This record gives sequence, C-alpha cells and structure tokens, in this order.
Amino acid sequence: MSAVSSRLPVFPWDKLEPYKATAAAHPDGIVDLSVGTPVDPVPELVRQALTGAANSPGYPTVWGTPALRDAIKGWLEKRLGARSVEHTNILPVVGSKELVAWLPTQLGLGAGDQVAYPRLAYPTYEVGARLCGAEPVVYDDPTELDPTDLKLLWLNSPSNPTGRVLAKDELVRIVAWAREHGVLVFSDECYLELGWEAEPVSVLHPDVCGGSYEGIVSVHSLSKRSNLAGYRAAFIAGDAAVLGELLQIRKHGGMMTAAPVQAATVAALGDDAHVQEQRARYAARRAALREALVKHGFRIEHSEASLYLWATRDEGCWETVAHLAELGILVAPGDFYGEAGERFVRVAFTATDERVEAAVKRLGQ
Repeated sequence: MSAVSSRLPVFPWDKLEPYKATAAAHPDGIVDLSVGTPVDPVPELVRQALTGAANSPGYPTVWGTPALRDAIKGWLEKRLGARSVEHTNILPVVGSKELVAWLPTQLGLGAGDQVAYPRLAYPTYEVGARLCGAEPVVYDDPTELDPTDLKLLWLNSPSNPTGRVLAKDELVRIVAWAREHGVLVFSDECYLELGWEAEPVSVLHPDVCGGSYEGIVSVHSLSKRSNLAGYRAAFIAGDAAVLGELLQIRKHGGMMTAAPVQAATVAALGDDAHVQEQRARYAARRAALREALVKHGFRIEHSEASLYLWATRDEGCWETVAHLAELGILVAPGDFYGEAGERFVRVAFTATDERVEAAVKRLGQ
C-alpha cells in the first residue's frame, strides 16, 4: 500500500521552526507575522448565536438550514452584486481549505487531467491536484494555457500571498476564455472584503459572468472577515449543476458544517458593523507595518488587498527570514508560495496591536 502523502510536497511550515526558535528567544518575545491567523475576539453576536444553538443533538444537513442558505443568498446579492441567486447556487463547506484540498478528488479528476493555479499561490491548490493524481500547472496568464487537458482553473483575487487584485476586465476575459474551452473556474475570493488600495470584484458579479453562473464558482470564508477561523465556516456559490454534484458527494462523505456553526454564520453574515470594526483594526496595523518595513529598507509590491504585505529586500527570502528572526519577528518565506517568491517574504498583519507596535519599534532601531 503506497502512502498518499508521498505524492505531496514537504509541509512547508516545518522548515520555519529553527527561525521561530530564534525569534522566540528575543528578550521581548516573538512577534509572529508568519501565519495569517485571526487574533481578535469573535464578535459577541456570533458567540451568542453559537451558544444559542448549542443544544443541537441531531445531525446537521450538508446543504445547511434554509436560514443559512437565505443568509448566504442575501450576502451574495448585497455584498457581491450577484443577481438571481437560488438555494441551488449555494453550498456550505467545512472551511475553505478542506474545499480547496479535496475539490479535484470530488470532481472526479485524476491522471491525465490538469489543475491550474497562479504561479504565486496558496500551496493547497497544488496539494489538491496531487491528492487525486492530477497534474498541477502554474500560470501567469491562464488564457495562455493549453486547455486540452485542463479541467479546473483556480483564480485567487485578492491573492494570497501577494495581495494582488484582478481587475474586472481581466476577470471578464478569463471567464470568457474558460467558457469557450469548457474549463471549470473556481475563484477563491476569501479576502474579498479586505481591499485597501483596490476594490475586489467577484466572478459572480453580473458584469463579469454576464448574469449566468455557468462554469463558475466562487469560494468564500468567514475566517478573516469575522475572526471565525476556529469555526470552519465557509461556502461556495455559483453553477448549480456543479454544486448539485458536489452536494451529493458530500452527503455520502458526511461533510457537514456543525449546526451551531451554521447558526453563527447566519448571525455573522447579517451584521456589517463587526466587519467594519475589524477592517479598521487591520487597516491601522497594515499602515504601521508598511511604513516601518519601508523605512527599514523593504520594497512592498502589490499588497493592495488581503491580510499581508508582500515585501522584499532584493535578497533570498531565507536571508530575510533570518534577519527578521534576529529582531524577534517571524515572517513567511516567499518560496512557500512558489519559486517566483524566492526573493520575497509574506508579512501578515494579524498580530495584536501590542505585538505590531513591538515589531514597528524593532524595525526602527
């Protein structure tokens, strides 16, 4: 029996452990800006909804409650400008990483099929392709790919790690190309509500999709916008035929979002105040770190959205990681996200105000 893990790349974060130890030895403690995990409180109304649904002894449904689907529909129409959304265009998932990793398998892809994703990208796109035995393919412009064996095209706007936002006309061109060649598009839009110097647009916007969801699906998460990474609350929306097939498969697999989490998601999607409050926190941290990094000799590229600054000192990324670790600051090396990132680091601004202030002070010394 061959180990499935042998198909996968080495888990990248293990390589960071020695640098984490160095940073942790700083007299004032580590400032961990490597993993973009939320640190701020879960909004009170979300916690109340979760505890209010705590007495949930029965199995939840994979498709979610009608209330959850109504809440997602309302958010898609209000926030993304999507039109004519039906419940068949919606499917809750158990966190977006699970969806990304297992989607090619659930689509029935395998040897001879290709899964494409940006040259600089979240590593799980590659993992998903390798888990099912498909061929991972990177791109700079997806419309330059050979579509012959291409079955799944991942878009990611705003980008993790670069924060780059695809303009509306780029999305229109890519969606048209994919439809012409029968390529299924999944657009990872988990950072869509965190635009700073650009306004991200969804593939579900009628100006992009032409009012039809055929061949396109968008992926959304509440982890960042609502501090719900620990809840594993996410959903996909788009082509009803694709989602219907995934629903049947996920029913057999028991891929159910916990009932209290479904209730919490309804509350989170129905409230804008906590989203704006969290945006303000991130905006202040982003501004402070960006200024400090530039003064320290870094150049920031892209970074117009998301929770990261894509930074370089025009040296190898591990040299930069080592330099910052000596200051007690831990960041992610750019080559975690592809060879094209080998001279960059990804700096998350998800640390507390106190830790961000500590980093700013150290960078200024």
